[in-house]
This record gives sequence, structure tokens and C-alpha cells, in this order.
Amino acid sequence: MRRAKITVVGAGNVGATCAHWCAAAELGDIVLLDIPRTEDMPRGKALDLMQSSPIMGFDSNIVGTTSYDDTAESDVVVVTAGIPRKPGMSRDDLLSTNAKIVTSVAEQIKASSPNAVVIVVSNPLDAMVQQMWKVTGFDSAKVCGQAGVLDTARYRTFLSMELGVSVEDISALLMGGHGDTMVPLPSCTCVGGIPVTQLIEPARLEEIVDRTRKGGAEIVSLLKTGSAYYAPAAACAQMVEAVVRDKKRVIPVAALCQSEYGVGGYYVGVPAIMGAGGVEKIIELDLTENEQAAFKHSVDAVKQLVASMNELLSA
Repeated sequence: MRRAKITVVGAGNVGATCAHWCAAAELGDIVLLDIPRTEDMPRGKALDLMQSSPIMGFDSNIVGTTSYDDTAESDVVVVTAGIPRKPGMSRDDLLSTNAKIVTSVAEQIKASSPNAVVIVVSNPLDAMVQQMWKVTGFDSAKVCGQAGVLDTARYRTFLSMELGVSVEDISALLMGGHGDTMVPLPSCTCVGGIPVTQLIEPARLEEIVDRTRKGGAEIVSLLKTGSAYYAPAAACAQMVEAVVRDKKRVIPVAALCQSEYGVGGYYVGVPAIMGAGGVEKIIELDLTENEQAAFKHSVDAVKQLVASMNELLSA
């Protein structure tokens, strides 16, 4: 049986670590692409990763390249390309530069892998995945964004730290845009089947929710010279696995919502079933009044972000 072909665009920390997770899990053969100052950089990272396979015992062919020709007919393309966030920089500050980068990448993907499922990671996420879909012209199910898996993982981590329990026993959900307006849902959060609201007082839970919203910025402030990459890369790998193994995972992803939740044609984080077809179904929940208000606020922020991006690109 043919192994899946997975392309990772961007060989920086997130991209290279995503390639590492995917290779170690034997999700398929991997192409690591970048357009760096030195053409040898992606080749060097791919060769280094390939040489770890005899030690760790995985079989994946890994190549590095600067040419989209080597990515042709990929089953999944993970897009991490773009400049990273620096201390004091919001995701919105990245908008103009990364929108142009994502536009170029989208044109290349459209030409080289017209049947791929595309997973966008570049920030600001919600605008970048919207631009990817617009430029490729792909079916919206085949274009999605990675944010909810990462944000949920941060939320679960903080809850685990607070309660002193295994992260494996915590299930949680977030919706909305990726950033300060994201909407963690206490009503959909439980610990070993116990609603989290029975274990943590409301005021303390709100503090944990707020830390989740600022989870990326916290790591940026600690690293000083970069942004998070282990967890974002692991989140990408989980989504890749859902596609190449047709797992039918119920996970939060940035998906195009038309009538769903009354969004009206924007990419926002929602729970969805993810499998070989990409985003195969968006799950609509009955939100509480407060959750509905918070979600609407988050969607409005995404709409403003997309409008700003379109103005910058048309200038």
C-alpha cells in the first residue's frame, strides 16, 4: 500500500518539529520545504532527521527541498511558513507580511498538489487560512487551520496543573478565533467525566481560561527570541494523522463556517470531525447565553482581521 505523502512548508522550528512528530509516528513519507538563505538548510534538517530513524526505529522517507516539484501530489500539506511572533508583537502585527507569504504558498500548492488537504499554521491563523482557501480555490473541507488542538492542549495542561491529575483524564473544547478572543467552554470541559465547574471555583477557572488565551504570548515572553513550537507541531501531527489514517477525530479546527453558528463565510475554530476528506463535518453545539456572546465577539474580531488583511493586500 502506498504510504501517504506529507509536505511541510517551512523548515523552521514548527515545521521541522512537525516533520519529526510525523516521521516518528510513521504517518507517511515527508517532504520538508523551505526557501531559506541557504538552499542546503532543509536538506540538512531532513537528512539529520532521517538518520535518527535507525535509532528510534521508524520507517519514513524524509527529503528536504527548495522546489515545489518535489512536493507534487502530496496527500497533506502543512503550512508553517511565515515570520514568527516576537516579544511585544501581536498576531495581528504579522498580518501583512505573512498574508503575502501564504498567498505565494497557496499558488504553489494549487499547482503542485491540487488534491491535498491543507492544514494552515501560519499566524494570524484565522486570516491566513481564509487567504489559503481563497487563493487555492479548493473545496473548503480540504482547507483548515490548526489552532484549536493547540489551544485545547494548553487549557488541558493548565487544568491538569491546577488539579494535580493526569492530562489524559481531562477533555475540553475551545471555539472562536485563535488569540485573545478564543472561547474556552467550561460547559464542555470535564475531568474523568466530572464537570470542571464542580472541581474549580468560577473565579479561579476564569483565571485559567485567561491564561489559556494568553498561552502563546506567555511562551514568547519566556523564550525572548522565538515562539512556541513543540506543542504547535504536535497539534499539527495529530491533524495529519486524522487525515492520513481517516481517524474521524472530533477535534476543534479552524473551519469555514457558512450557516453554521450564523458565521456567514469565515474560518473560525469549531468542533469538527476530521478524516480523509479533511473537515468532514462541523458539529453545532447549543451554547449557553454567555458562550454565544463570547463566540460572537470572537467571530467579529476574525471578520475585522480578514477585512484588514484584504485592505493591505489590495493597497
